[in-house]
Amino acid sequence: MEQGTAKPTKRQGSALASALFGEQLYLYSWGVLHQLAQQLDRRLVQTFLDLLMVILMHRHRNQGLVLSELGGYLLGMEHAPAGTKRIGNLLHSLGWKADLLEQWLWEQGDDKVAACQHPQDDTYVIWDESEIEKPESLQPERLCAVRSVKARRLKRIKKGYFNPPGGRPVFVPGFHWFQVVVTGIKGSPSLAHLHWWTTRGEAASTMREEEGSVLRQLADRWGRQVIHVWDRGFAGAPWLIQAFLARVFFIVRWKKGNYLIDETGQRRKASDISRRRRSVDHRMIYDCKRRCERKTGIVFFPVHLPDAPYLHLWMVVSRPGPGCQPWFLLTNLPIPSAAEAWRVVLGYNRRWQIETSIRFEKSELAIESIRIMDWEARKKLMLILALVHSFLISLLAPPLDTLRHWLLDTWCHRTGQRSRSVAAPLYRLRLALSALWLAFRPFSLPRLN
Repeated sequence: MEQGTAKPTKRQGSALASALFGEQLYLYSWGVLHQLAQQLDRRLVQTFLDLLMVILMHRHRNQGLVLSELGGYLLGMEHAPAGTKRIGNLLHSLGWKADLLEQWLWEQGDDKVAACQHPQDDTYVIWDESEIEKPESLQPERLCAVRSVKARRLKRIKKGYFNPPGGRPVFVPGFHWFQVVVTGIKGSPSLAHLHWWTTRGEAASTMREEEGSVLRQLADRWGRQVIHVWDRGFAGAPWLIQAFLARVFFIVRWKKGNYLIDETGQRRKASDISRRRRSVDHRMIYDCKRRCERKTGIVFFPVHLPDAPYLHLWMVVSRPGPGCQPWFLLTNLPIPSAAEAWRVVLGYNRRWQIETSIRFEKSELAIESIRIMDWEARKKLMLILALVHSFLISLLAPPLDTLRHWLLDTWCHRTGQRSRSVAAPLYRLRLALSALWLAFRPFSLPRLN
């Protein structure tokens, strides 16, 4: 290198990369922006696009979605009140409804289902329930009592400590929530639907009413092209009868103490039916939660529901070995061989995707930090957050591998093996993108005409 020549650094070209990611955000959300442009003033549509960017930039679990904080990032801290007013005008505008974003999410699910349609592979629609906790709030619309997941986690006994708090479950103000994602046997998932409801007030409803409505909508939309995957919260005859009437395929993790009717017509617990049955096959299965492979055995047999003996079902029992509880998987898929039984086990193994999705929205995207009284405005902001989450998932697409690896290596470099080998580094990706845009804000973000 000649004397006086500057040594190139990895941050050279960051301004260009910032503009490329800004353009990627614009292109990804173009469908929503185009519909909004037909209903709103163009200044509100521009605020919508800018809001997506500042949500990605502002990382704070307790203040991440507070409008005054986002307003400071939107126009600069010296003009934070004006930025807050712009965001408030967008969210409280009567010219658009949250249904627009819900429909956009459904279309993302349609695209994912179409992309996963291969003869050898299955497409899974994964459901999970959660709560948005607002323990210090009383005024927002549609607040109801929800069981605190955080309190339950803090009450667990930890090795080396003693006298954990006991007693009955803790209930706090909040909102009920469930989420639906679409995924294949491999690859990243796609958000298809986020749903919130309350058990109090004029809009009061029940969990099974809300979920049954979505199930019927999914049955009309995708029919038997997909397999629905449910955890133990859905294990029960009333819900499975709804699934039977909707004519959908499903895999549900059954509770070992719930009763079934075996081949001989006896009513027995699921664990008793599978006891003393030898595993018919073994495989090394990757454990998503513990990030290791386990030698897993399976056994399968036909069963019936005591409350609905006309339902022909199969029980697939997955045995992951010592120290782990077996999975009792109930399905209406035909299981003629061990190969079909393994498809059920591998399909339920993909359910960890939605666990990580909900955790990401709570811990990284700070969905519980919203402080908006009006229900419709709050729902709009939560669905905007879903769009941001979906955009981050889209950056995992193979065509963006080179740009994504450069971003992670330059703006969120890690030397630990776990951080470098994780399959979907959404936390690092959001951190790197935030650092890049804070240093090189893409002012060249396309302006809407």
